Amino acid sequence: MSPRTNKTQVKSPMNFKTMPQLDVPQGRNGKHKQIVTQILSDLDRIGVGTALKVPLSGLDESKAKVRSALSRAVHKAGRGVATASDDEFLYVWNEGE
Repeated sequence: MSPRTNKTQVKSPMNFKTMPQLDVPQGRNGKHKQIVTQILSDLDRIGVGTALKVPLSGLDESKAKVRSALSRAVHKAGRGVATASDDEFLYVWNEGE
């Protein structure tokens, strides 16, 4: 048996544009990358028992969004980092072994 074909069937247009796969960006540079990179760089320079004091007034995004982005980066890197905050600062430190 041969499958039936409907010669009058019209293809609907695609919903999205296409592009060559080689042109697809492979990295993710989110809007929090700069602050998270700065925090992680400073954490590499301090030891256990010292906390960074990041002013909330200097953040472009909310404290929660920055903390969430930092958490993703820390888990991806397999680091032990803790945070706390008050009305003025986000505190970040390396957790002890």
